[in-house]
Amino acid sequence: MRKILIVDDDRDTQWSLSTILQAEGYEAAAIDDGRKALKKLRTYSPDIVLLDFRLPGMDGMEVLSEIKEIDRDVGVIMLTAYGGAKEAVQAMKLGAFDYITKPFNNEELVLTIKKALLASEVGDLKRRVDEKTDLQPFKGESPAIKQVMKQVAIVAPTNMTVVIQGESGTGKGLVARLIHQKSPRRDKPFVTVDCGTLPENLVESELFGYEKGAFTGANGKKEGKFEAANSGTIFLDEISNLSLPLQAKLLRVLQERKLQRIGSTKEITIDVRVLAATNKILSDEVKKGSFREDLYHRLNEFDITLPPLRERKDDMPLLVKHFIKEANFELDRKAEGISGTALQCLLSYHWPGNARELKNTVRKAVLMANSNLINEVHLNPYFSGTERFNPMEGLYEGLSLRDMARKAAEEVEKSALKMALENAGNNKTRAARLLRIDRMTLYSKMKAFKL
Repeated sequence: MRKILIVDDDRDTQWSLSTILQAEGYEAAAIDDGRKALKKLRTYSPDIVLLDFRLPGMDGMEVLSEIKEIDRDVGVIMLTAYGGAKEAVQAMKLGAFDYITKPFNNEELVLTIKKALLASEVGDLKRRVDEKTDLQPFKGESPAIKQVMKQVAIVAPTNMTVVIQGESGTGKGLVARLIHQKSPRRDKPFVTVDCGTLPENLVESELFGYEKGAFTGANGKKEGKFEAANSGTIFLDEISNLSLPLQAKLLRVLQERKLQRIGSTKEITIDVRVLAATNKILSDEVKKGSFREDLYHRLNEFDITLPPLRERKDDMPLLVKHFIKEANFELDRKAEGISGTALQCLLSYHWPGNARELKNTVRKAVLMANSNLINEVHLNPYFSGTERFNPMEGLYEGLSLRDMARKAAEEVEKSALKMALENAGNNKTRAARLLRIDRMTLYSKMKAFKL
């Protein structure tokens, strides 16, 4: 049963609202004081709060602000006997869903509550889907990924412009979306512009829009990406691909917070947070003269560098597990997991395509393995460059099948030891923990393999 908290100091209003709500199948609780309401909110966990503007002690606006600090997802409907437009607008800015003027119409009240509940459900579902999707490539306990998540948590609540740098496939776009999701602009637009794929002659019109007749083919006016992102966030992916003239125009927009559509003399004021990404090192591009130094400093209020997958291999087992689960769902498969040998094959690879390449590899392996455990044979087509023992060589060396199997096992074991030591920074205790053996066994095997 949905719960509704009534915050109003008028007893008759409390009784009237409770009667209406209970008749509609809702559970209702009433409080006559703002501070008591905040205390009740923490234990009662209502779905909707009906909040009067005029309360003893704390007024409704103060209570609304505190409610949103405690639970930003709860729907708040303001009740007022005054119908003041100024108050209503201010309440909406603070996060109220809507307001109703006393004396209220019962049908209008019930309809507004249903709308608020629906909006809350849709918003909650969207957030859960977005967060589940976007956080997965950043699961793990490696110091490198923990640092990234710490930086995101620090910068997200601000309005600072952020430059996200990293190799292709490391998840720059996902970090940008995560910053937006954790910012005060989370419920506003998030607009992405891929500067690397747009033709040079279309970039300006895509960014800033155009008026009808501005150029051949402009048969109507078009809103640009900056306008579409107004009050929200714009993500400029692969920004280093912008030409120098366009960089100058972008700099002017960022400095003045105003833009002009192509073919117009009218200035449009914008409020947009800018996130930019590149797979190059922007400071190096500045030195080469291919990126404006003033734009670089304007963008680089905060920077985040994403680690390549080869530098966070401790996270790979967790990532592989997630990608298997994801692929099972997408492909209607039931892969049971991955064998130790296959996982070691993945750990031995250098991953030039990073997490994106790992996801694609696991997806293909799940398709091939179907309902079985993923083994090395399911990965072979994608890892021709990975060093491994070739049993055919044993035939020419006169080895028996048993000896070839023993030699192959030794090669895998030696490779696993090397990788564990590399990932552990040559810390023997940590390497032994990764391999799930004790330190004495590790030392013994290192001596046997002359490591």
